[in-house]
Parts: sequence; structure tokens; C-alpha cells
Amino acid sequence: MCISRTVIAAIVFIPHIMLCAAQTPPGNSAPPAGNNGASYFTPTAPSDILQRSLDEVRITVGEVKLDKWKRGNVRDEAGTNVDAIQRNMQSTLPALLKEADAAPGTLSKVLPLSRNVDALYDVMVHLVEQARVSGPGDQAGQLQEAISDLEKSRVMLDEQIQKTADAQEKQVIELRTTVQKQEASLRAAATPPPAPKCPAPPAPAKKKKRTTNPSTTSQPSAANSTTTSPAKPPAPSATTPAKPQ
Repeated sequence: MCISRTVIAAIVFIPHIMLCAAQTPPGNSAPPAGNNGASYFTPTAPSDILQRSLDEVRITVGEVKLDKWKRGNVRDEAGTNVDAIQRNMQSTLPALLKEADAAPGTLSKVLPLSRNVDALYDVMVHLVEQARVSGPGDQAGQLQEAISDLEKSRVMLDEQIQKTADAQEKQVIELRTTVQKQEASLRAAATPPPAPKCPAPPAPAKKKKRTTNPSTTSQPSAANSTTTSPAKPPAPSATTPAKPQ
């Protein structure tokens, strides 16, 4: 199973990004980049993929008759493997399957189940080889059929996990892009515009001194230079007043 490390890191990064997006004012919200209404991958319950093959393994292993096997170390090791498979399928596996079914899109719940199924498959491989060496042919054939079905279910689960991881990685990238745009908008809104620069006042114009040219000084005209003599008072009348009697 190949799951990129970027996807696992992105899953851890999701809560932080969602927290940042939740703190952004609603007025600045924007739809995720590249989200044109496309539906994301919805995983099915892992039990729908594994249950039939797991039941087949449980029944087949339970029908193994070790007393019909050849005596020796191979049969003893096969007995140990049978006990390990039965304990796992009775105790550990059901709890992991229940948790994965409750959250099929949560990799932290599905990956433990996948690892357990991988371990079960490895033990089954040893048991099949041991059956071929020391067990009857019919039992070896039944175990081979059971492990073949388990392999198919295991591959289907791994493919679903990969698709889930790809979908979540896409969501993280889109959400990160949205948060970055919102942060840029907030920074732009919080930064005050620069104060307008006032133009420098113009320098006062220098006054030119007026120089008087003596040659151009106007002389008073003759008409204006003639002074009028003051008017003489009127002469007294020649008639002498009559003397009083």
C-alpha cells in the first residue's frame, strides 16, 4: 500500500487550516479554488469489502484438522499459526472493523484495520505453505482458496484507502489556497494607505526694483508751469457815502 507522506502530513494539518478559516470574517469568505461542484470520493464501509473473505478465512481455519497432518515441527508451527489467527479474528479484528466502519473516511481509523489484515494475510501465507508440506491436499486447497479471496479484499481496501487519501489531499490543497487568499485580503485591508504627499509651496517671486531714468523724467509743460496769479479783490466803489447830518 502506497500512501504519500504528504497526505499523512496534510491530514494532521487539516484542523489548523480549518481553525484559521473559521476565524476569518464571513464577508471575506471565498469558495475553494478549483471547486466547481465536483463530488469528492465517498468511501464505503470496510466491512462491505472484507466481511465475506474474513468469514471464509474464519470458517476454513476452524475446519483445519491438525491430527491428520504429518507429525513434526511443521505441524506444530501450523498449530501456533491457527491459534494466532483465531485469537485475532475473535478479539482484535472485530473492534478494528467496527471503528473503521464508523468513520470510513478517516485514515487514522482505517489504517489500523488495514495493517491488521496485512498481518493476518502474512500468517495465512505461512499456514498455506505448511499445509502443502504436511497437511492433506483437501485442507491445503481450502486454505489456498481462502487466502486468494482475502488477497482480493485486501487489495480493494488498499485502493479505497489510496482514493480517500487523494481526495483529502485535494481538499487540503484547496482549503490552504483559500486561507492564503483570505489572509492576503485581511493584510491588505489592515494596511492603511500611504498618506498623500503634499506638493512643496512655490518659492515667492522676487520683486524687481524699478529704476528711474533721469532722462525720461517728465518736465512740467509750459502750460502747467504758468502759475495763475491770485485774483485781486474788487476795488472799492467810487461813490462816497453821505456824511451824516
